[in-house]
Amino acid sequence: MGFVQATKTCFGKYFVFSGRAVRSEYWWFVLFVVLVSLIFAIVDASIFGTDPETGQGIQVLTPIFQLAVLIPMLAAGWRRLHDTGRPGWYLLLPAALSIATVLMLFSGIAVFSALEQGANDPETLRGPAAFLGVTGLMVVGILQLILTVLMIWWLSRPSQEGDNAYGPAPV
Repeated sequence: MGFVQATKTCFGKYFVFSGRAVRSEYWWFVLFVVLVSLIFAIVDASIFGTDPETGQGIQVLTPIFQLAVLIPMLAAGWRRLHDTGRPGWYLLLPAALSIATVLMLFSGIAVFSALEQGANDPETLRGPAAFLGVTGLMVVGILQLILTVLMIWWLSRPSQEGDNAYGPAPV
C-alpha cells in the first residue's frame, strides 16, 4: 500500500476500530500526519508569528489538524495492533500511565499539604516530599520510555499470518 492509498484508507475508516491494518497502511499514515503537522507549524509561524512575551510561536492550524486526525490515528494504530495479534487497547497504555502519574502527583501534593498543616515544623517534610516526587517521576519516566519502545516494537511487527481473532488477513 502506498502513501496516498494509506491516507485515503485511514480517513475512510475514520471511526473503524475493528479489523486489521497492514504495516504500510499505518506507517504511511503516520508519515502523512507528521509532514502535514510540520507544514502547518511552518504556516502558523509565518502567519501568526511569535508571542512577544514568551518568544514561542503562536499555533492555530497545527492543533486543529492534530485534533482532526486524533481519532483516525488511534483507529489505525488499534487496527495495526490487531494485525499483529494484540488487543487494540494496548495503544492506550502510555496515556493511561500519564493519567495515573498526574493523579498520583496531585494525591501526593494533597497528602503532604495535609501533613504540613499538622506538623510542628513543616520544613521537615520538604525533603521526603521532594525525594518521593523525584523518585516517582524517575520511575514513571523509565516506565513511559519502556512502554513507548514496546509500542513502537509492536506497531512495527509483521502481520500475523492468516486469520486471527480480529479478522481475516488484510490484502
